[in-house]
Amino acid sequence: MSALRPLPRWADVALLPLLNLVLAFAVSGLVVLMIGQDPLAAIWAIVTGSFGSGYNLGYTLYYATNFVFTGLAVAVAAHAGLFNIGGNGQAYVAGIGAAGVALALDQTHWLLVAPLAIVAAAVCGGIWGFIPGWLQAKRGSHVVITTIMFNFIASALMVYMLNRVFKPPHIMGPESRIIAPGGRIPRLGDFIPFFANTPVNLTIVLAAVLLVGCYLLIFHTRFGYAMRTLGFSPTASRYAGMSNSRIIMIVMTISGALAAMLAVNEVLGVQTRLALDFVADAGFVGIAVALMGRNHPIGVGLAALLFGALYQGGNELQYVVPGLTRELVVVIQALVILFTGAMEGLLRPPLQRALMLLPERRKAPAAAANPAQGEG
Repeated sequence: MSALRPLPRWADVALLPLLNLVLAFAVSGLVVLMIGQDPLAAIWAIVTGSFGSGYNLGYTLYYATNFVFTGLAVAVAAHAGLFNIGGNGQAYVAGIGAAGVALALDQTHWLLVAPLAIVAAAVCGGIWGFIPGWLQAKRGSHVVITTIMFNFIASALMVYMLNRVFKPPHIMGPESRIIAPGGRIPRLGDFIPFFANTPVNLTIVLAAVLLVGCYLLIFHTRFGYAMRTLGFSPTASRYAGMSNSRIIMIVMTISGALAAMLAVNEVLGVQTRLALDFVADAGFVGIAVALMGRNHPIGVGLAALLFGALYQGGNELQYVVPGLTRELVVVIQALVILFTGAMEGLLRPPLQRALMLLPERRKAPAAAANPAQGEG
């Protein structure tokens, strides 16, 4: 038996994840069928609940915006061989910086507040990512352990800041005062009536810019090459004269700054205040988004849109199909992660065999192209 040929790039990046996704939804359909419901009706309810109207699409894009930020934070670190599991904590700390700027300047204009809040959030989140990077680079502490620990530290810090610093005397709950309209990022519904009454805001433009920026950083810069070299082989990176510790610290700082943008979306664009648990575990969803997107910015964008659709569609599912609750969407999400992540190679050998049946393109030798060449 001849050895299986490696998959072409297009099949490995696009076709294989698509087949895994179809398999995940097929198994999800069987789960729905087992509990006595119509799987086609459930899928249709999720699709229409996510994209069926401007209201539904607006919420889908809102969720997707958050997942783009946290997905990019995981993906950038992964290219350097690092696993940043601290997106929640980095976004938490970034919320303190973004809210501090917005609350101090909310009597001005959002065109002034937004850039300063973005910078403040990026600095706070970047520092919260830099510390675990420094600990791994200089002290040998594994970044997975330290970022998990820093999530808990950030949660405790958030509780203290909300109760002792940001909370006004007349408010009982752990939250800041409402940010005045001058400090809020405008929502798309203010410009496009199709998205009226939805939380999606101009932060989605920032998400699109960062997708392009991360693509250029990873694949078209010298630092991106050094980062990927470190991810492939730290030994080769060291022998090439690169400073692995420096790369680790810079990458973790960038990763933390990317996760920090979630705070800008939530604090300035959606909740218009600093509130407890505004992150809503989007940092952990970002791990699944990066995993499904194969750590590629284009894949991260598509995976974020899918998970945004599942979140919004799940909210609508329980109202459209009696007998099905939003917990079913958690099952679908788990199956998507299972088949596109842990069992990503399940369909690889069958796909390789199928592609081997296709005629292989062969370039004609130069001598055959010009018979006159090579004659003595």
